[in-house]
Amino acid sequence: MKKTIKSVLSLVLALVMAFSVCSAAFAVEAVGETVGFTDEDFITTKGRKLVNRNGDEIQLKGVNLGSWMIWEDWLSPYEEATDHYSVLTTLEERFGREGAYELFNTYMDNWITEYDLDEIKKMGFNCVRVPFWFRNFYYDDNGTKILDEDGEWDFSRLEWVVEECSERELYVILDMHGAVGYHSDAPHSGKGHSCGYYEDTEQGERYRELTDELWTAIATKFKGNPAVAMYDLLNEPMCDVPSGELERRKNNTMAYSRLYDAVRAVDEDHVITMECIWTAFALPQAWTKGWDNVVYQVHFYNNSNFIFNLFAFFTKLVYFDVPMYMGEFYPHQKTTWENCFNTLNNLDYSWTLWTYKATGHGMWSSDWCIRGSKDGFHRAKVQTDSYEEIARKWGECIRTENGFQDTGHYENNVKNYL
Repeated sequence: MKKTIKSVLSLVLALVMAFSVCSAAFAVEAVGETVGFTDEDFITTKGRKLVNRNGDEIQLKGVNLGSWMIWEDWLSPYEEATDHYSVLTTLEERFGREGAYELFNTYMDNWITEYDLDEIKKMGFNCVRVPFWFRNFYYDDNGTKILDEDGEWDFSRLEWVVEECSERELYVILDMHGAVGYHSDAPHSGKGHSCGYYEDTEQGERYRELTDELWTAIATKFKGNPAVAMYDLLNEPMCDVPSGELERRKNNTMAYSRLYDAVRAVDEDHVITMECIWTAFALPQAWTKGWDNVVYQVHFYNNSNFIFNLFAFFTKLVYFDVPMYMGEFYPHQKTTWENCFNTLNNLDYSWTLWTYKATGHGMWSSDWCIRGSKDGFHRAKVQTDSYEEIARKWGECIRTENGFQDTGHYENNVKNYL
């Protein structure tokens, strides 16, 4: 009898020990696992606040991933071209469409990697704004779609950044920096002096239809995704276009109304942001247009604390029923970073710095970026370098951990306000 009892106790003890080991292993795995965003983290507006589905207030504090999916000559590692359109055109003429886009993809594979998103998270940011343009998804302005291996419209680059950011609990703002037909004369829309998006012509209408199509597809792709904080419909519309304020306001309202309707037809839940560029009167009151769950956005590149404070305060005062967001800013001359951050935080603005990373002379110590290219960084000469040389210059050497250094901007100006 004693022998039987002893055997039973031994078996029970063995089972308890086995269960404890399994539980401990499970606990270790659970602790080490990245949870990422859940449905409760989905952001919407509530009055003048951004909140998640638990009702917690969210202030987005982030950085732009400038010069990744759309390029500017003062930020990006290329020469002998004035804008992204001229880079692509030159490469297509020299190496064909397939060769040009292979180089394009090589660049994007290396400019922003998981390393960068880890760094952004470690610094304490909770958001990235991702500028892109239509040539990431169309081969041309006639609507020729870029397809993946399965013959589907290829959104893999956006899917990658949203998925990786979600794992790190970084919100993503998807920013249309360059619409089909170009919605400004500034080169940062992809092609300088080419604003055709607003034209009252058959071609202008075709541009608008394709931009509608693109936003519809993006909104369909990311519907319900809690990592996406906002859809930024058009970056700095009509920038550098000679026009009066009334014409600017009319065109902005037309463009945003059309794109708002296109997105809302497939996604009723995500926040949409619209830009008041460059005055506090660039947009109508949201309620007069029936726009719901929207954020109004401003950018600031001016030269005094007084003007910055007045602009931020007055814009918030004018648009009294929507949250405000500073999508890009840089304090020139008499404006200080301390004033900018204090003002934005006191007025409850969300904000994203311009920008995370840049190349060029002096960028290794510039406040324009958090990571700047090291002295001696080699840019690709798109008209004269061989295919192999361009591929090399846009390969691993443009990875942040290889060709870039800390500018001091984060430690000196940003860190204390995160």
